[in-house]
Amino acid sequence: MNNMEYKKLKILLIEDDAIEVMKLNRTIASKGLDHTFVEANNGEEALEILRKKDALPDIILLDLNMPKMNGIEFLSILKADDVLKYLPTVVLSTSSNDKDIMECYRIGIAGYIIKPLKYEDYVSKIVKLLAYWSMNELIKK
Repeated sequence: MNNMEYKKLKILLIEDDAIEVMKLNRTIASKGLDHTFVEANNGEEALEILRKKDALPDIILLDLNMPKMNGIEFLSILKADDVLKYLPTVVLSTSSNDKDIMECYRIGIAGYIIKPLKYEDYVSKIVKLLAYWSMNELIKK
């Protein structure tokens, strides 16, 4: 992949499962992708990071099933904020529940990706996801 065509992204990953975080980091490293990640273990921690508003991410990758505050609760708070509501948020979930998917789109997500079980399929989806967003014109505040 020619990195000349792609922007380096600042990505906020909201994920409570350490194995999922390692899997994403391994994917980024193995593919030589030059994106910057900030990790939050739950929605509350993510909101603390975002409310500083000094270094907002280009995109948010969000797991739905988390302690303290689930992904849908996080999205509702995010989308009620006049600045944060413009951050593209992509759900990365193991849930293929139609009710979850519809609710996330109703609140205003930019995409919903079901995490595949096979590692190779996971890598393929993540690489495509990040390539897509690194080509997008993102809103800069």
